[in-house]
Amino acid sequence: MKKISTILIAAAAMFGSEAMAQLDLNDPKFAVWGETVEERQSNLGASNYLKEALDSKDYVSATGYLQQLLNNCPSAQQQTFARGVTLYKNKAARAKSLAEKNMYIDSIMLLHDLRIKYFGDHPKNGRDYILDMKARDMLRYRESDRPALLASLKEAIDAGIETGKTNIDIVAIYYKNLCEDFSYDDNITADIILDEYERLSPLFAGVTGEDEQYKDTFETSFGMSGAASCENLEALFSKKLAETPDDEKLLGQAVALMSRANCSSDFFFDITERYYTIKPSSETALFLAQGFQNKGESEKALKYLREALAVETDPAEKELLYVRIGLIEIGDKHYSAAAEAARQVRGINPDNGYAYFILGQCYAASSCEDKLGGASVYWAAYDAMSQAASLLKDEPETQKAAQQMMNAYRAAFPQQETCFFADLTAGSRYTVQCGLAAGQVTTVRYR
Repeated sequence: MKKISTILIAAAAMFGSEAMAQLDLNDPKFAVWGETVEERQSNLGASNYLKEALDSKDYVSATGYLQQLLNNCPSAQQQTFARGVTLYKNKAARAKSLAEKNMYIDSIMLLHDLRIKYFGDHPKNGRDYILDMKARDMLRYRESDRPALLASLKEAIDAGIETGKTNIDIVAIYYKNLCEDFSYDDNITADIILDEYERLSPLFAGVTGEDEQYKDTFETSFGMSGAASCENLEALFSKKLAETPDDEKLLGQAVALMSRANCSSDFFFDITERYYTIKPSSETALFLAQGFQNKGESEKALKYLREALAVETDPAEKELLYVRIGLIEIGDKHYSAAAEAARQVRGINPDNGYAYFILGQCYAASSCEDKLGGASVYWAAYDAMSQAASLLKDEPETQKAAQQMMNAYRAAFPQQETCFFADLTAGSRYTVQCGLAAGQVTTVRYR
């Protein structure tokens, strides 16, 4: 087989020589191949022979031709290095010992470095392109050498950022490995994890399609790293903000990361309110509202929910805001305000079960003086809560609560005797005359 390969290379050499004989090797454009015509002819031939040797898997001959090209004309063409990498990858795959394989891998990395030296300024396949390939080869062959791997991946990313041609799969791979090593490598601090997150996350802005998987990897790596704990975030940002307390960009980063980590410390609320003062927005108002709601400070939560509502234009978002306002007001027993929020929800979306869940409680809790002793409000409350239960099928816990309240309201219906003296019969229509349910048309029912 080797003999056949040698014959094929010899045949190619003959045709190559005939082709080169027709070239004017005195032309200055061939100067990269050697100083004399003879050197240029020899090196051009070696380039052709290298390709043919690789095609025929004659790696011994290919090694000789590659060495000639690297010694005599390394800046002649990029294909020399690309073919050299192919050659040593094949030799590494056939190595008979680990030491031999490592030697070939060293050669692969050296070829990448030499290619950067001679072609790093290439407009298309320059330094960023070559470093990306080297990083992928490091990942393939030197994954266990963690510092070298991370350095290579980072170098490729930095070069891509400089040229605006970053491959985000490499960014996701780098950050995932960085976060994994954070758990045992003391040289990788929480500050590094957080700073790299801030630096690299904008690269994923607007990704779509298959690229979303890399964004998910990036975000998941950050969330699982352990560096994004509230304690670490507070320690980091308290130090930075002590120097520049009103730095809008720094405050924004701190708020985003700490809200993502579900922080609830006084420090978090302090910086979030400070950020909101500098740059008010619906999103930040919601951060504050949720935080104060979790702390049980409903008055502050409502303040920010209403501020968010004042600037919100999306009906779906307004609907959610009104629901949250209504539920907080119910919890504070502000039934009139809760009922108003619920009516706003119903006006936007009549099929929102929470509107009726809130209204039912408001009706039942409001005072009413009528000929039934105020018991008519329970008919309206039952009707509203029944509608809530039918619309909240996707919210089993809330639906269960609605059904329990229905039972309580049914137990509070007026007795038959009370309805008789009020001249009301079961099944007849009745309009509630008082309380928050005033004007609601319902049905007479006995306890």
